[in-house]
Amino acid sequence: MERPNKVRLVALLGPAFVASIAYVDPGNVGANLSAGATYGYGLVWVLVAASAMAALVQYQSAKLGLVTGRSLTSLVEAWLTQSGRPRAWIWAYGAQAFVVAIATDLAEVVGGALALYLLFGVPLWLGSLIVGVLSVLLLHALRRRGEHVFELAVGGVLAIVVVGFVGALAFAPPSWPRTIEGLVPFVPDQKAWLLVAAMLGATVMPHAIYLHSSLAVDRHFRNGRRLHPLPELLRAQRWDVGSALAVAGTVNIAMLLLAATTLQDAGGDTIEAAYHVFMTTLGPLAAVIFAIGLLASGIGSAIVGTHAGSRVLKDLAPVRLSPTVRRVATVAPAVLILITGVSPTVVLVVSQAVLSFGIALAVVPLALFTRSPRVMGDHADGVGMQIVNALITVALIALNIVTIATL
Repeated sequence: MERPNKVRLVALLGPAFVASIAYVDPGNVGANLSAGATYGYGLVWVLVAASAMAALVQYQSAKLGLVTGRSLTSLVEAWLTQSGRPRAWIWAYGAQAFVVAIATDLAEVVGGALALYLLFGVPLWLGSLIVGVLSVLLLHALRRRGEHVFELAVGGVLAIVVVGFVGALAFAPPSWPRTIEGLVPFVPDQKAWLLVAAMLGATVMPHAIYLHSSLAVDRHFRNGRRLHPLPELLRAQRWDVGSALAVAGTVNIAMLLLAATTLQDAGGDTIEAAYHVFMTTLGPLAAVIFAIGLLASGIGSAIVGTHAGSRVLKDLAPVRLSPTVRRVATVAPAVLILITGVSPTVVLVVSQAVLSFGIALAVVPLALFTRSPRVMGDHADGVGMQIVNALITVALIALNIVTIATL
């Protein structure tokens, strides 16, 4: 007997929850704490808008994978090859996508190392090495056990992140009227644009856009064939993306509200300072819960970020590399940068701003492919969705230009 539709729907969920761990990584922690500590509740609207954009873009990526059976990066490679572009074009596109993955792992490894330092006093360089090695080993072990185990493991990490940050907020309830006021779009001053870019880059993650199409294919295809009817898979992905990004968006807003409530005018605009402020004002339990959430977000998102970089290299690298080499190549720069002694929070915020400049290079080809009947057949975007995609792309590029002008 066929299982009830709701049970089948739940069984098809998973890829979006893997991708969503990228939306609650330590880069989000650094950017959101800085925003809340500096501008209070004033930039809540940025996270709401970014979460809505992320949900739409992630669904489009999953849809592309489900309809075509191919990843976004492999389709870019095929299009550039078929159009007669020089191989250098493919390598250049692959290089920028790989830089995005490295910038992502910078945030993940730095955040995890910082959490180990706060919890156990582990030196940052050693903590970065621990997180980097763990991410590669855990990714290898989990991928060998299959997609479902991989999704469950990452989902478990996401649950710890939720408890860490939403739980810490329980010690310092925010002002809900001021939170509602923060939903009105407003940029307080010129310096806020860099934080807006950082928050956007930490929420709409280019590497997650590349990866989600691959995750959908890996989960729902075997030997080039779909395991379930396409309409059913597309319906499941809408629920998958909607629920996963709602969880991630809630955690991001909780981070900002926690900072707005406890850190504004308290000298807590870095993660280290925030931890010590929580320790003295909210108590050791709240501080430890916060640090555990940071550690879980660092390790979990490092696994996903390393996986994304590995898939980019697989599709676009000029030479074939083993999965282990690809994963190490993605995470190693983060370890090396931390050894130089750069401020962890500075690395987190700047890395997210860098990511914001890679978003257009992910969403533009995604929009071009999903609007194409040749690629998508009957599932090509209609006029309404094409307009929405264009507006998102223009908004992202305009933000990049404004950010550069105000640096």
